[in-house]
Amino acid sequence: MAFPSYKETDRFSDLTEIDKEIWVLQKSLFDLRLKKITAGTSTKSHLFIHVKRRISQLQYKKSLLKKLQK
Repeated sequence: MAFPSYKETDRFSDLTEIDKEIWVLQKSLFDLRLKKITAGTSTKSHLFIHVKRRISQLQYKKSLLKKLQK
């Protein structure tokens, strides 16, 4: 599984869309953490890295859009 590229964030042009996507990713990150704790089995650690990276990309895109709106 490849890292999500920053170019994929170009499809988001509205802050509300970015907020919704960040919320969905944070929920999936929470679910991954919950599975890791409750299952007691080995989880795919690369999924944590991919989700965190995507969240940070979207937060950066959000900050750029905020600067452009001012």
